[in-house]
Amino acid sequence: MEPNAAAEQFRTEGAIAAVRPYGGGNINDTFLVALRDNPMRYILQRLNPVVFPDPGLVMANLRLVSDHMRRQLPATAADDGWQVAEVIPCRHGADYLVDANGFCWRMTRFIERSRVCETVTTPAEAREVGAGLGRFHRLLSNLDVTRLHDTLPGFHVTPQYLAAYDSVCDNSPREDAACRAVIERRRSGAMVLEEAKARGVLPLRVMHGDPKISNFLFGEGTGRVVSMVDLDTVKPGLIQYDLGDCLRSCCNPAGEEPTDLAAVAFDLESCRAIVGGYLAESASFLTENDFRFVYDAVRIITFELGLRFYADYLAGNRYFKARDDEHNLRRARVQFRLLASIEAQEEEIRAMAGGER
Repeated sequence: MEPNAAAEQFRTEGAIAAVRPYGGGNINDTFLVALRDNPMRYILQRLNPVVFPDPGLVMANLRLVSDHMRRQLPATAADDGWQVAEVIPCRHGADYLVDANGFCWRMTRFIERSRVCETVTTPAEAREVGAGLGRFHRLLSNLDVTRLHDTLPGFHVTPQYLAAYDSVCDNSPREDAACRAVIERRRSGAMVLEEAKARGVLPLRVMHGDPKISNFLFGEGTGRVVSMVDLDTVKPGLIQYDLGDCLRSCCNPAGEEPTDLAAVAFDLESCRAIVGGYLAESASFLTENDFRFVYDAVRIITFELGLRFYADYLAGNRYFKARDDEHNLRRARVQFRLLASIEAQEEEIRAMAGGER
């Protein structure tokens, strides 16, 4: 089904004028929908069936967390201005549409007067990103995590990615010696968070799953994060993965896909600001153990993403969208370069985490 035809199946508040591609996600296809006689706009997405084989569970999670956050807002003055993207139902009443080719389509209301940042440019932006993630976690901290479906079994379980890498590595004609060396040297340190979870040190909570910088919306003119979007990966998990991924994404001024690999580095000032903003919002529900693993989280999640990019390159670029045959290899090299910068600053990051608690 074409995007225009899919958009017509949803309960928009007016006739559709245009549907155009929007954003640059690596997994789903996203479109911005405009109306003819109404300034209201919508986000239309076609979910990747390889990544999300059961879209009904994804949409059940989206509805659950969206409704729960919306119920929390009136009681909390500190959340004034926080917005939750409304799920727009289909004309037949369901929250999503499955077309004749098996693709799932869903629509949410576009959050107006907001903007996306591709990189963090100031300490104030960094602190606000941390506060936004902390606010997201706090608003969902009293949601029973057992009500959420595990839509992506194994997602952010680094040992499983290692096992998948081993399998594809043994059967791929491709190889990059430098990437393989990075992976082999760090195998033993990839289990820390999962071992802490198994021991009961870290509890399962509601995690966003993909808190990269482009999934934070800043209010125009306010400088404040007003929402987090792309909630497909919301599921039960460790919030340490969220904080680690946020730091990984936001503390690399060169961005996710720089042209100059030498420019990739982990910025401690941004890290300090994000951690401070996060704690200001999340201290009410964090346990003593939660914050002990900040360094491990950012190290492991950076290693994990590089591992996933490299494994996908070996497999022929089946998971992540790729512009060319070596796109995912270049992405892997960026993450491994960032990993080296993180490890070189281990002492400072650990001290920062301990001092902020």
